Amino acid sequence: MLSAAAAADVRFYGGAPRRRRLRPRSCLASPPASGGGCSESESEKARSLLVERYQDGVSKRYTLDGNSKLQVHWERRESAVNTVEEEEDANSLIPQAVKDFVLPAGFPGSVSDDYLEYMLWQLPTNVTGWICHTLVTSTLLKAVGVGSFTGTSAAASAAAIRWVSKDGIGAFGRLFIGGRFGTLFDDDPKKWRMYADFIGSAGSIFELITPLYPGYFLPLASLGNLAKAIGRGFRDPSFRVIQNHFAKSGNLGEVAAKEEVWEVGAQLLGLSIGVLIMDTSGVKSSYSTLVLTWFSVRLLHLWFRYQSLSVLKFRTVNLKRARILVRSHVGHHVVPDYAACNKEENILTWERFLHPQISFGVPMEIMFDGEESNDMVDRLLKLYRNEKYILFVKPSGSRSAAFFVTFKEGATSMSVLRSLWQAHWLHKNLQRQDEVFTWVEESVLALEHGFTDFLKQMEIAGWDHNQIILKVPKEPVLVIEHPDQEV
Repeated sequence: MLSAAAAADVRFYGGAPRRRRLRPRSCLASPPASGGGCSESESEKARSLLVERYQDGVSKRYTLDGNSKLQVHWERRESAVNTVEEEEDANSLIPQAVKDFVLPAGFPGSVSDDYLEYMLWQLPTNVTGWICHTLVTSTLLKAVGVGSFTGTSAAASAAAIRWVSKDGIGAFGRLFIGGRFGTLFDDDPKKWRMYADFIGSAGSIFELITPLYPGYFLPLASLGNLAKAIGRGFRDPSFRVIQNHFAKSGNLGEVAAKEEVWEVGAQLLGLSIGVLIMDTSGVKSSYSTLVLTWFSVRLLHLWFRYQSLSVLKFRTVNLKRARILVRSHVGHHVVPDYAACNKEENILTWERFLHPQISFGVPMEIMFDGEESNDMVDRLLKLYRNEKYILFVKPSGSRSAAFFVTFKEGATSMSVLRSLWQAHWLHKNLQRQDEVFTWVEESVLALEHGFTDFLKQMEIAGWDHNQIILKVPKEPVLVIEHPDQEV
């Protein structure tokens, strides 16, 4: 039987997958064991166009039958390469899902040879460190009067358990962020560093209201610690990217060390001012004054954070900066330098709210949902035979058109950049919405002539083509099968 993924279609909007039921087809492929599928005569007449591959081993094949009607068939992947990979995964003691969660994408080729051995030694190192932290917490609580070594220590032990439990629940936040969202931070560290402070502020609110509900100390403090740990999960990887940006001479260690000097100096000054504030009569005697003071200082902190991130000038081309570059070139035939581009970049904006609206990694079937032309796929394959992607557009009346992009096998960051340029050209030159295919044909011709000049303008503006970090969606992967479509 096919896996559950075979009954659904994967849709990516801003990186978030969604699934929808397939419409009934006249001929759906069945697994070999079931004996189903198309008859031999129908298979002979059918012409295979392309295959969309998904990470769970299921593929979706698009064919034109004898009546030139587009058919979609679900099937299992059976290539020799994938068979070897599946056998390796089956023989491995660690499930693939666990590998994806704890190891970097592309492991082992994406890291150095000593990475895994180092991390395996780090695990017991950190475990023993936290055991010591737990024991020390208990002694600190006893030192301030919660229980004693000479008398009963039950109160101190219970308080230490509650305190450590709060920290343990919060640690799940960092575990989840590191395992699930590790690929985000290289693209847009400024945005995630800012959101880390927003999330940390929310966590502090939970901790701030614990005096109002002392009976709910553990759940409130745990929620606060969880939110702050999630914020730290966003903060630390983002700042490491920023530190690497600073280390222009390969001096990352020195940059990190000097950052510690700045941070510790600020910590000592902040603690001193905080103690002075806490010692004032108004804050000591009034909880509302304390909350108001915290709120004012926190707003000031967030404003300072935004200003500090705004001055960063990255030379890497992520999705936001790529949009700025192609929009400038399509509209004015010039490309801004990295300083002007970073100044124009909005730190807090999400990709899904940018215009034109572009959805990456969209299955072919969704592109033509409701289309009557059965040969549209065939026509687009011929049109994009020299590209590593396929872009289609759906006009939305008075609203902006929606652009859908799916990527072929072997697509790179440059493929994503080319699709962005084409989408922005279409967005700017929106004219005959009733002739969509002709409109798309014109954009491909414009891409062939204009993208070379775009790359030249990028070089003049000081951008490095080797620092384009536009990630290709992991699925679906489009594999062209019809010989006429090969480059």
